[in-house]
Formats: sequence, C-alpha cells, structure tokens
Amino acid sequence: MAAPPTPSREPCVLTVTGVRKSYAQRSVLGGVSLFVRAGERVALMGPSGSGKTTLLNCLGGVDRPDDGSIQLMGQAIEHLSSNELAGVRRSQIGTIFQFFHLLPTLTAFENVELPLQLLGVAGPERRKRVSELLDRVGISARERALPAQLSGGEMQRVAIARALVHRPSLVLADEPTGNLDSRNGTIVLDLLRELSDETGTAIVLVTHSPDAAAICHRALHLRDGLIVEPDSGIR
Repeated sequence: MAAPPTPSREPCVLTVTGVRKSYAQRSVLGGVSLFVRAGERVALMGPSGSGKTTLLNCLGGVDRPDDGSIQLMGQAIEHLSSNELAGVRRSQIGTIFQFFHLLPTLTAFENVELPLQLLGVAGPERRKRVSELLDRVGISARERALPAQLSGGEMQRVAIARALVHRPSLVLADEPTGNLDSRNGTIVLDLLRELSDETGTAIVLVTHSPDAAAICHRALHLRDGLIVEPDSGIR
C-alpha cells in the first residue's frame, strides 16, 4: 500500500454511514460505512456479487440507497432532487470505467472537453485545461483521433483526463485496468497515483487487482454487502 497522506489532517471528502440497498427484496448492501479523506486513494475489493459496483453507483449518485447517508463534501446527496444530483455529479465527481465509455463520434480532445462544456466553462479556459491535461497523460499527439483510432491504453488515458479535467473532489474508478494488458495497466495506475497526488483528488477504486490496490492508501474488503475488514484509516 502507498504511504498514507496524513489523513488525520485532511478533511473528509466522502462520509458514508449505514448505507443499505436492495433489489427485488434481495439485499445487496447491508449497512456500509466508510470515509475517504482529500487526496486519499481507497481500494474497494471483494468477490463478484459482494456489492462493490452497487456501492460505487450509490457513491456516484447513479443509484439511491434505501437507507443510510452519503455525504460528499459535507452535502447529503441522498436528499437531493434528480436535477441537483446531476449537478453534483457534473461538478464534484469524475468517473473512470473498465470499458472507457468514450463518445465514439467525438475526438479525444472533445471527449475530455465535454465535462467543461456541460459546466459552462469559457472556451479559452476549456482549451487550456484540456491541452494541459492531454499533455500530462501523454496523449496530446492523438488529440484529434476518434476513440476507434486509439488503443485501449490510449483510450483509458483519455478517460482519466476526462475524469479529472473539471477538478472534481472525488474520482470513482471501476476496474480501470480490467480491460488492459499488464504494460498499459501499469501506465494507467501510475498516472492515477501521480495525478491524485498532484491534485489532491480522492479516489475510490473498485478492483480485483493487487497491483491496483497497491497504489491505494487503504483497502476495504466487501463480502455479502458488508465491509468484513475494519476501516483502519486514521480519523
């Protein structure tokens, strides 16, 4: 595991208390509590069906918990309207997926620019931020390429830039190296670690990979909808 970012001195970006979620009367999350500090990377691990993706969806406001509280930057997102929740997702949360989810008709540059357009950021500032971030992830030479013209590793680097370009408080990463070979997986993990350290962005990373967990400060293990190993971070 990475050395802790002095979490006792950093504010909580995310505080989850007693979150429960069921589908068709089947319990998926049975009362999950956790916290994530600014700049902290937390791995969420566990077998398939343990509730990892459901928890990630609740943290990102895609699903609403049946019970419990999710506070992002001190705001309880479970009480927000759909429009308010969409606003929080656009401004405070970045997401990285296993299968990239880039828009196929937009270039790499345009995919990264899109979150800033949705937030109404002015054109010159948008172009400056996108260019700087594409250069930082080593993909500026491919900025005019469509996703179909990019390799898997290149697409995931574009996805990382898109997740960070609007300077979110929290990035949610769902198996970000699961569709990559080992070389590109290492590149992507190094980028996530470096950019998180540079920006102070908190990351919750769902993974089965010990290599991915190794860039995190802590690992939480889910089984049958519960955290089965104690949250050992310093409060």
